[in-house]
Amino acid sequence: MLAQVDAADALEPGPRGASPDTTEYRIGDLARAAGITVRTVRYYQERKLLPPPRRAGRVGWYSAAHLARLRIIGELLRRGHTLGGAGELLSAWERGYDLATLLGIEQAMTSSWSDEVPVPVTVAGVSARLQDQLTPGVLAEAVQLGYIEVDGDRVSHVSRRLLETTTALVREGIPLPAILAAGRELQAGLDKMAALLVDLVISHVLDGRGGPPRPEEIARLADTIERLRPVARTVIDTEFARAMDRRAPVAYGELIRRLATPGGRASAG
Repeated sequence: MLAQVDAADALEPGPRGASPDTTEYRIGDLARAAGITVRTVRYYQERKLLPPPRRAGRVGWYSAAHLARLRIIGELLRRGHTLGGAGELLSAWERGYDLATLLGIEQAMTSSWSDEVPVPVTVAGVSARLQDQLTPGVLAEAVQLGYIEVDGDRVSHVSRRLLETTTALVREGIPLPAILAAGRELQAGLDKMAALLVDLVISHVLDGRGGPPRPEEIARLADTIERLRPVARTVIDTEFARAMDRRAPVAYGELIRRLATPGGRASAG
């Protein structure tokens, strides 16, 4: 992972006996070397992302470590981190955590857990598939739930399989608004299941003594999460099947009781 952040090597202790880089920069030279503006350097200092320079009279002198830190901040921002997130990573590094390991955990935990690829669609095409039930209000709800993404003139559905499933349910006579309502409840329930599994792993891989985790525990966490990715999906699939085994017979019994009750909707014969 650290190969993607080449400047991070400059933050790690060098080999014993190696001569430290004693180059110093005025703020303008530092900004040019880092590919940013002087204003940005000062802003990072205000945000406590960059330590203050060494002062010699009225002149501030920045070291090679300042330059390395700026390059790492830039790389973290390009990777999608906020300034606050970059600052937290740097603070963790200063407390003894390996930056490569921290970025490895980021990769393990935040890369997509789904193998779905968004499907390019048109609103008119999806509406036709769903028997013209995709009204503006229903479309807005589908966008809010993350099923449909709209980016200017481009429209996509998050999952071909979910789109096909929704189409099949509509063809069976289930209204699209009811399907979306069920989808909202499913998302809430699955969010709880995901949180339960993540907390289970983190709380037992890391030492539960209450203090900050040790660096070696953090390294083990990234490896554990990668190994457990397929396990998590198996747990969800298996437990859902078991839940259906429990619920479907109950629903069948309720249906039969309705049909056997006077005034029920059972057909004659």
